[in-house]
Amino acid sequence: RWDVLVLTPWLAPIVWEGTFSRDILNAQYVQKNLVTGVVTFAVEKYWFFIHGFMRSANKYFLAGHQVNFYLFTDSPEKISHLQMAPENNLFVIPVQNHSRWQDISTSRMDVISTYIHSQFQYEVDYLYSIDIDVQLLAHIGVEIIDALVGTITAHPENKAYETRPESRAAVPEGEGDFYYTASFYGGSVSEVYKLTRACSKGIMEDRERGIEARWHDESHLNKYLLYHKPTRLLSPEYYWDTEL
Repeated sequence: RWDVLVLTPWLAPIVWEGTFSRDILNAQYVQKNLVTGVVTFAVEKYWFFIHGFMRSANKYFLAGHQVNFYLFTDSPEKISHLQMAPENNLFVIPVQNHSRWQDISTSRMDVISTYIHSQFQYEVDYLYSIDIDVQLLAHIGVEIIDALVGTITAHPENKAYETRPESRAAVPEGEGDFYYTASFYGGSVSEVYKLTRACSKGIMEDRERGIEARWHDESHLNKYLLYHKPTRLLSPEYYWDTEL
């Protein structure tokens, strides 16, 4: 591909369709006997998206490989039986609701880091967080697997880093490189633990100061990935807005 940027300044690959051989990568992945986890949250009105997300993810996310789906929801009773592929497992985990959607958003990092420490690190090798209102329309394969993975947005000018110096999410003027969505990120379970723990700590410290970052957990994610460079970036193809 010559029409897009395929390498970062720190020499991490940017994955676009046409830049990899899925057959070769599948063969390498199978030999390692790995398990990948997916974390998603369906809290408050978002339980409506559960079946659409799970049907598409069950079909398209690492198809043919073992995947554990961890669905956090405040409405487990609303989830009817979902038919999963033989190699996939679904775990429904009750989680507390919050009165404000911002609090739901910022609490995710704490929940993920807590469960990695207590459970996920013993069950999966890689872990990805994906928003429940995402629809997978084509195969997402093992080309996404790496130590620390972020997905860049199609129009970063529509988002901006947190710049207030009193926030732990603040990015100094002129220091940013890519803008990453909090709707799709992941990596090895150990690296995702470091990321979510650091972001959760920053969110808590902001809260103690009475500050809320501009884009909540996404602002903290971008601050972390600025100083802890991802080893692989996913192109905007992996989180595309049909309105664009």
